Amino acid sequence: MHSAQPPVPPDLQAAFDRLLARYQAAPFPDWPTRATRLQRLIQLLLDHRERLAEVISADFGHRSRHETDLLEVFPSVEGLRHALRHGRRWMGERRVPVSLWFQPASARIQPQPLGVVGIIVPWNYPLLLLIGPLTSALVAGNRAMVKVSELSPRFGALMAELLPRALGDDVVQVVTGGPDIAAAFSALPFGHLLFTGSTAVGRRVMAAASEHLVPVTLELGGKSPAIITAATCLDEARFTHAVRRIVVGKVLNAGQTCIAPDYVLLPRAAMPHFISTARTILCAQYPEGAASDDYTGIASDRHFERLQQWLQDATAAGATASAVMRPAGPGQRKLPLTVLTDCPSDSAVMQEEIFGPWLPLVACETVEDALVWINQRPHPLALYLFDDNAATQKQVLHATQAGGVCLNETLVHIAQHDLPFGGVGASGMGHYHGQFGFDAMSKLKPVFRQSRLNALGLLAPPYGGLVARVLRVMLRR
Repeated sequence: MHSAQPPVPPDLQAAFDRLLARYQAAPFPDWPTRATRLQRLIQLLLDHRERLAEVISADFGHRSRHETDLLEVFPSVEGLRHALRHGRRWMGERRVPVSLWFQPASARIQPQPLGVVGIIVPWNYPLLLLIGPLTSALVAGNRAMVKVSELSPRFGALMAELLPRALGDDVVQVVTGGPDIAAAFSALPFGHLLFTGSTAVGRRVMAAASEHLVPVTLELGGKSPAIITAATCLDEARFTHAVRRIVVGKVLNAGQTCIAPDYVLLPRAAMPHFISTARTILCAQYPEGAASDDYTGIASDRHFERLQQWLQDATAAGATASAVMRPAGPGQRKLPLTVLTDCPSDSAVMQEEIFGPWLPLVACETVEDALVWINQRPHPLALYLFDDNAATQKQVLHATQAGGVCLNETLVHIAQHDLPFGGVGASGMGHYHGQFGFDAMSKLKPVFRQSRLNALGLLAPPYGGLVARVLRVMLRR
């Protein structure tokens, strides 16, 4: 029984078929070929830094060039350079032991390209979340089709021009269009499909991919908590550090980050101090408040209106809102970081991933209270703990599941190329970055080579006393 899928437009199908044919004609590119593609991608980013920053800023309404460099260009280039340093080793055969009973055979794992990889890119980090998966696809020897978000139209048009020119349209194709095109794209028979976006859309992508049994990596989101323990609240320097790292992690990209701290768990008595400390920190970083050229706009009118509605609904239901930045002037699609206290648990800001600069504070007097709160909810994409005690860190790490964890920091685990990046449960499945991305976009093909001289023939029927004696020895080990 087949689920109803939207028809694939002929030009989309033709683009896929061309890439698949080129893969089938050269299914195992050598390392120099892969390395050249990675180097060209690095050169593209370096040559077009200014233009990329301009179109991304235009799509957002405003985003600082420095923020695009720091959050997208730099980690993208570093990820490519990491793949260049290690990719030759990743693609090599991996020898593995053979069980004693099958000696003198040999066994190895041969990584093999999967073919054409599909990549669905979100609007919030359009460059990083395109280049990161594309790096994994290319170093693994694949070709790629990339679907860019309709909310990043200028960026999408630029990448549709630059990527095929740098890599060749027989290596990568860029697809633009709205939700109907995205749905058709998800239904193509890729070797692997990587989607970054919301949990709700991720479910639909996975359902579409299941039609052809396409393996998927889903990078979703959820409500990522930050915990400030009572012990940290008693140490002024450590408390200030915790507030600084949380609010910096929240205001980058105006909170439109899948791993941004979504809410903070801390003792109630510390909440006023959190608000005043956050205000001091952000007044120093953004003297002009949300109007600052260093502060990012909300990416679309729809999200701008959604965030304002959620704030109104929360305050109408009894929450207290404390802006910790000066607001932007009229006509700017910018919202200041605002701390919320006493939010009803059924309000949208407490039920949904906020994806904007609202930061609820939740009263939890003990670590155990915080763990109960977190574990009653879907597993988050990230978890942030601010406490120096090794026993407390171990307690939280063992008692919770999260896509990734930072201790006394936020966000930066995503920039570590030897750590896997991915969610768990509702926050996603699968991992990429570094070798984890290479392995995700390869078939790790097991190869067993039998020696001409071996004893397996002794275990063939008709079974008799010899087989019984050998089995006794085998099962005794």
